[in-house]
Amino acid sequence: MPIIQSAKKALRQNIRRRKANVKKKTELRTVVKQYKKLIASGEKDKAKEYLSSVYRKFDKTAKSKLIKKNKASRMKSRLSKLLK
Repeated sequence: MPIIQSAKKALRQNIRRRKANVKKKTELRTVVKQYKKLIASGEKDKAKEYLSSVYRKFDKTAKSKLIKKNKASRMKSRLSKLLK
């Protein structure tokens, strides 16, 4: 455990940020899973509508630097390829 006051504060901030980041990443994963489930069940129309919300999640996580920008675009490309 840290002894210095600034290190204690940094630890608190790190814990708080980690919780938020883990939450955002799990939300992203669940959105992708739901999208893949729609495609697997054959509901292409619903999947097409849902794709924009998946894109939004990827863009937001890339903007907040949880994932890299190229990874977000790569995953978006792969998911749109699944629809075709």
